[in-house]
Amino acid sequence: MAKYLKKKRLAFTLIEVLISIVLVGIILPPLFKLITLMQDSNSQIFSYVTKQKQEAKAIETMYLDLLSSDGNITIVKNEFSRVCIENSLNSLYGLSRAKVCWLVTKEKNRLLRVEGNDYRLPLGLEDKVESDAVLSDLELFDIYRNKNDLLVIIKQKNQKPITFEIYGEHKPEKKSKKKKTKKKTKKKRKPKTNGNKTKGLV
Repeated sequence: MAKYLKKKRLAFTLIEVLISIVLVGIILPPLFKLITLMQDSNSQIFSYVTKQKQEAKAIETMYLDLLSSDGNITIVKNEFSRVCIENSLNSLYGLSRAKVCWLVTKEKNRLLRVEGNDYRLPLGLEDKVESDAVLSDLELFDIYRNKNDLLVIIKQKNQKPITFEIYGEHKPEKKSKKKKTKKKTKKKRKPKTNGNKTKGLV
């Protein structure tokens, strides 16, 4: 009889199986919710870090564009500012000297960086440029100039404003006009004569 009871206890009873299923059903849903929450938080952290890197790269590029210019900078004030740097040594496409413009498009308020040579805005069909969408959903893009200093303010939607300054910006060198100097021509001096006519030799 004791041997029979021992053999019978080796297997699970139906009640035990049902209890274990109920317990698993209670424990698993919170675990799945926790896993989905962790995945969402990881994706949010990743997108946040990516966005921060993109912002930092954009600010660094704009800073270098302005810093490496020859001082020939044009700022146009509209709803958003537009800045064009006629000659910048900071080229992303291997140009020795590049014209770089930063402007905001009406579509999604995107901040664009346009790089090329000898082009005018608005762009024509023959203009060969490279444009990069840097930031989107801009609420403010403004540039202030005070003598040799520049102040840049950028603000995206639901974000804190980003500001940076450049001190001692280079001024474009004025080309000095060369004065035309007249070459003085030396007058040939006539030989002095005593007033007597010289007779030719026969």
